[in-house]
Amino acid sequence: NWTDACIDRMVSMVERDKNHPCVVIWSLGNEAGMGENFKIMKIEALKIDSTRPIHYEGDYKQEISDIISSMYFSPKQLERNLKRNTAGTPGRMVKLSTPRPYVLCEYAHAMGNSLGNFQEFMDVFEKYPNAIGGFIWDFIDQGLRKVSDNGEEFWAYGGDYGDEPNDNNFCINGIVLPDRTPNPALFEVKKVYQNIKLYPISLLEGKLVIHNKFDFINLNNSKINWELTANGNIIQTGTIENLEVGPGEQKEIIIPFQKPKLEPNTEYHLKIISSLKSNELWAKQGHIISWDQFKLPYSTLKETFNLEDLPEIAMDDLKESYEITGDEFKLRIGKTTGVLEAYMYRNIGLLNTPLIPNFWRAPTDNDLGLIDFSEQSFHSFDFSWKDTSKNRTVKEIRFERINPSVIRILVLFNIDKSELDMSIQYTIYGDGSIVIQNFIRPTTNMGRFGMQLTIRNKYDQLTWFGRGPHETMFDRKTSGALGIYSGKVGELIHNYIRPQENGNRTDVRWAALTNEEDIGLFVSDIGGTHLSISAWPYSLEDLELARHTYDLPKREFITLNIDYKQQGVGGDIPAMAMLHKKYKLRGNEDYSYTFRIKGYSKDKGDFNTLFKKIPPLE
Repeated sequence: NWTDACIDRMVSMVERDKNHPCVVIWSLGNEAGMGENFKIMKIEALKIDSTRPIHYEGDYKQEISDIISSMYFSPKQLERNLKRNTAGTPGRMVKLSTPRPYVLCEYAHAMGNSLGNFQEFMDVFEKYPNAIGGFIWDFIDQGLRKVSDNGEEFWAYGGDYGDEPNDNNFCINGIVLPDRTPNPALFEVKKVYQNIKLYPISLLEGKLVIHNKFDFINLNNSKINWELTANGNIIQTGTIENLEVGPGEQKEIIIPFQKPKLEPNTEYHLKIISSLKSNELWAKQGHIISWDQFKLPYSTLKETFNLEDLPEIAMDDLKESYEITGDEFKLRIGKTTGVLEAYMYRNIGLLNTPLIPNFWRAPTDNDLGLIDFSEQSFHSFDFSWKDTSKNRTVKEIRFERINPSVIRILVLFNIDKSELDMSIQYTIYGDGSIVIQNFIRPTTNMGRFGMQLTIRNKYDQLTWFGRGPHETMFDRKTSGALGIYSGKVGELIHNYIRPQENGNRTDVRWAALTNEEDIGLFVSDIGGTHLSISAWPYSLEDLELARHTYDLPKREFITLNIDYKQQGVGGDIPAMAMLHKKYKLRGNEDYSYTFRIKGYSKDKGDFNTLFKKIPPLE
């Protein structure tokens, strides 16, 4: 009989914490089944304190809990119950007589590269008044500092102390590292949880509504800094100091920017940043509370350069390859490989290894599916794609000279995971631009659709116009503001405790890897899909095989991934991706993307100047 022990535990907790104002709900426990003792525990707690509600997730029949509680529901599952005024899961659904507060006592499992579709949860929370939010699992990666045999510090987890059996890295599921260094997911949480929100009324007139979502705080200690950008370059700025917006209030504001002189091949964004005017107990002056960004709906021209202005190019049809030469470049496309094997710019070889198709990523914790309490159908990662690129064969190569300055080569591949021939089309221009168009119709879901090359490690400065500055993923990019960012490759990766896919940047318009002399390789989106870009100081194989950060070698090259997209990372349930449909690269659908690569040197102008010189695609 455990009744006395259960009552003693409950009463002791209530007596200990009843005078703490931060305690707002009493919980009867977690994942402990259901029985009569829980009913008695509630009665005894209310004898001491009847001012706080009682919570218990295991109350499937909704007999004692004042709050409806679920764990690891998807946004869709949560909204279904809120809309129908029900609780539970199919098979044990309970219809409620009146709406009750609804909480996700655990949600958004943040293990490794995770926390996908987090914004969708907040959309549901804010849509239904009785949805009171949820508790992310977890806050901190629960690793222990340890030193490897070669003297390198790392964070240890299950199995690192000779402990058998163990749960491997299942304790590594936080939005911060053990020393409180942010994981990329933390930035997503801050953005999604922000308590100041702006909604556009008429963007071209600068009219917006500001919504103060704080319950008790006036915004009079906040100020707005705004910036107008053209392709990521700041062209106008301003400040609004006096924000008298009470708790819960909404007010119209005007951002007084001037219409810029519109340039071709340029997009304009308005970013509005709210920050503290003076110190608070919890943050210093200047601390950013929130930001929002909007694309301005200007009609801008799409221009391409004139082919007649380009130098002529020559081609040698060799036994093993096509070699194409221009004034400042020389490249080689292999006949048996079907890929760009070499690219020289001003007599500098920029490719360390060929530019190859890539359908594989270093599996995230969710990709691996480290637990088995859920149905196999929840696994969203198809491991059979791993060697698809290696096993490809060239079916046919077609060559066409468009004019003296343009050559086109179409390669059709046989691969075992595509209904139709996978194709790569190379269009080579006299200025050294190579426009590369990829097409595939996969038979099963892809983890990634992209291309990969390596370049010598002296080209270690990555600059990009896209979302940043931190890592973003297909289903975790709300927190990434569009802008121009730059950093060393070694600083732009993220060292997850168990190494896995990392460092990705989404919605990239252009990117460049350069050396100290500002010479390097330029990549830009041409097809309008935008790119996902990542660069590592090691190989994909290194990343996949590593168990800890000290397992990652420092290579003499940098790996550059130029992707259409990766599938999302998921995280609705522990250690399972369970991806939402819109974040999958689905089988039996057509995918294509087009990008340009080109040698770069500073005398050609800045990156945006090069980006705006778009080659004609036809």
